[in-house]
Amino acid sequence: MDEELIGIGAFAARARLSAKALRLYDRLGLLAPARVDGATGYRFYRPGQVERARLVALLRQLDMPLARIAEVVDADDGATAARRLAAYWADVEERHAGRRTLAAYLRGRLSGRSSEMYGTFVVETVEVPAQVLVTEVRHVLAEELPAWIGASLGRLEEAARECGGVAGAPFVAYHSEVSVESDGPAEACVPVVDEAAARAWAERRGRARGTTVRVEPALRLARTRITKAQVAHPQILAAFEAVEEWMKAAGLTPTGPCREVYFADWDAAGPEDPVCDVAFPVGRASG
Repeated sequence: MDEELIGIGAFAARARLSAKALRLYDRLGLLAPARVDGATGYRFYRPGQVERARLVALLRQLDMPLARIAEVVDADDGATAARRLAAYWADVEERHAGRRTLAAYLRGRLSGRSSEMYGTFVVETVEVPAQVLVTEVRHVLAEELPAWIGASLGRLEEAARECGGVAGAPFVAYHSEVSVESDGPAEACVPVVDEAAARAWAERRGRARGTTVRVEPALRLARTRITKAQVAHPQILAAFEAVEEWMKAAGLTPTGPCREVYFADWDAAGPEDPVCDVAFPVGRASG
């Protein structure tokens, strides 16, 4: 058996890695030696482990977490490993796009060129007809918001399917500021087809989460469309501020809480794909 094994020095040379790196991979559970001499502690490897060693080293250059490296190298086949790598890299690109957007937002603030930053957003007004909404309200901080939005809209869309179907784009309305210190509340809303069925559903099954039904009258929205990368807090604040500045210039005032309208498939969207409208209900300023 020993004739099939090679020492750590020769193996390191074949793998184009240092012995130190191999010992680290062993400690991390990513590449265990085929045998360790009980008396000397000397490590021996099989030649077939060279490819795994090189793959681990390359994946570490991508700053991949250890658990995800293990998922890739332990995959049953190459296609599965490639899919896991692709999923990781999609996450990396989404985080990078979000940081890029945040950096642009902060540069505008720090340089005093906020007006230039607002000019990158295209703002328009749209008319929205009256809607029957199933809603959930919750006090939530900014760090908790993404998980709550996904979960609450998922629950409400499931309810809507029992009430004649979803009748429009779901949205989240902010009745007060949501930040790292302020907890709103926020209101998740899904338009439904059948008001009577929605009220019956809320009475029967919605009490546990405080699900309510309300009719929102027709309104006019001032909105700007943003990408998935721009949705994260605090970079989304630039979009809200851009709409507010546009409203002032247009002589419009808010008539209700601001909102995020989610019109696209979030999971299928890439970081640069439009997914959300940042909007305010508006009316003409008096006087």
